[in-house]
Amino acid sequence: MTVRIEKKIKGYAVVTPDDKAKESAKAAEVAAPVATPDDNVIQMHERIERPEVLIGSTYKIKSPLVEHAMYVTINDIVLNAGTEHEHRRPFEIFINSKSMEHFQWIVALTRIMSAVFRKGGDVTFIVDEMKAVFDPRGGYFKAGGVYMPSLVAELGSIVEDHLKSIGMLHDPEMSEHQRALIAEKRKQFEERSKKNAESGQAGLSSAAEHPEDIAVTGEGASFPPTATMCHKCSTKALVLMDGCATCLNCGYSKCG
Repeated sequence: MTVRIEKKIKGYAVVTPDDKAKESAKAAEVAAPVATPDDNVIQMHERIERPEVLIGSTYKIKSPLVEHAMYVTINDIVLNAGTEHEHRRPFEIFINSKSMEHFQWIVALTRIMSAVFRKGGDVTFIVDEMKAVFDPRGGYFKAGGVYMPSLVAELGSIVEDHLKSIGMLHDPEMSEHQRALIAEKRKQFEERSKKNAESGQAGLSSAAEHPEDIAVTGEGASFPPTATMCHKCSTKALVLMDGCATCLNCGYSKCG
């Protein structure tokens, strides 16, 4: 085949059979479709089947927001039983009550929570998420003077107590200085209450206008019946001492 060249030749190159083979390979790669994976889901642990028998605990909730009590059962699975690496982890949760008012969301909540438990890993985040739920109608004080912003928050508190009992969560250790400070404040309040009761004289603070003894308010907690809620520990244990609001539960003081 004759090719007529109408322009001035500035350079030339000889195409060898190897060059033709390389060009064919490149063209085939461009034409081939790019393979994509089906999904990017990576299973980080093996699937654990439910044993025939599980161990667990049942907790009772008596809230003023519902007519009947609720019974919360959390069942645990024992991993590596009989070894030094034995652990007890939550596996499923059930909530039972005579009240059918909250039946739908309770069933949905328990199924989702059970699915999270079975997934494994760090499930302690559920506690913070549930305790941050607030009821638009307002919360309530449960026995012991602890404030609960909602029924879901109390469920979260129960899950927290259960995780602490099986060793997944731990309370922050209170220093000896803080323990001694709380004990000193409680002793001062008791002595002042007794002194006011004996003398019959009104004190300078509103807490001493009506002398009162520290009384048990529930769950073994002993705080004055007229104490207000501490915003730090959410416990009804805040009293006025020497013109300063002081918590008899966690040691918080408004004056520092």
